[in-house]
Amino acid sequence: MTAFNEVKERNLEKLELYVPVVERVHGGSHPEFHDVRRVFDAINAKIKEAGTDRPDLDGEFRQLREITDNYTVPNDVCETYEAVYNMLAELDEAYRA
Repeated sequence: MTAFNEVKERNLEKLELYVPVVERVHGGSHPEFHDVRRVFDAINAKIKEAGTDRPDLDGEFRQLREITDNYTVPNDVCETYEAVYNMLAELDEAYRA
């Protein structure tokens, strides 16, 4: 859980900033990102609700892996889109560790 907390501390604030921007910029050409945003918002809410407890995020991360084809970055996107997928993948991996 320590690894998850470290990754959460490092990535969550950036994800809160980046996810809505990436959705606005790329949502038209990558409609799956709307689902990424929805699942991320659910993860974020559960993390905040759990406080210091471990949130149950198995279902959300399973959905993200499915939606993103295991966080495969599309060829035609910006570095911020790529950063979002990388941070989500890191969070997922730390959660499952």
